[in-house]
Amino acid sequence: MTARIDHLVTVGTFSLDGGTWDLDNNVWIIGDDTECVVIDAAHDADAILAAVGDRRLLAVLCTHAHNDHIGAAAGVRAATDAPVWLHPDDTMLWQMVYPTDAPDAAANRPSAPLADGQRIAVAGIELEVLHTPGHSPGSVCLYAPALGTVFTGDTLFHGGPGATGRSFSDFPTIIDSITNKLLTLPADTVVRTGHGQNTSIGDEAPQRAEWIARGH
Repeated sequence: MTARIDHLVTVGTFSLDGGTWDLDNNVWIIGDDTECVVIDAAHDADAILAAVGDRRLLAVLCTHAHNDHIGAAAGVRAATDAPVWLHPDDTMLWQMVYPTDAPDAAANRPSAPLADGQRIAVAGIELEVLHTPGHSPGSVCLYAPALGTVFTGDTLFHGGPGATGRSFSDFPTIIDSITNKLLTLPADTVVRTGHGQNTSIGDEAPQRAEWIARGH
């Protein structure tokens, strides 16, 4: 069967540095009628499980560990036994959501690390892990050349880089990540983001100098 991309939007909050904000998150499901992976289990485990349906869930892949992107990961894993994969540089953010002193801490640790260059097979295609720190130290993007798309989490949006004004983030680092890991992809690559609308590498690349001038 041919791999496809399913999309749903879940609603919740993002909390960091003492503040909380309402927001919508994109959840991406890549697979066929038999198996799939979830990119970012955001807010609503029941909605994600309904979208997965009776397919075998191979993994939950976390683009980073801000609470709005991982809040439903434990619920999805409990229902499916699917492993949860996270870049280890975001462990401290994960532990803000799933504390090490909680009774269920052992069950709620990430199952396996994501690493730059790693390839994850699903439904006859591969997702390549691109480590893109900046929004957070362990941020990753997932590139699917067979589908002509890259899933960028909060690293790159329509109109520019992800936010870098909070703890564990850094603007020069995210610019380096986007420049060296994303803007080198084919111009027609569709960028599917963690929030908001899609864009493309070709649409975003010409704006790099403007981002740098803005400094955020």
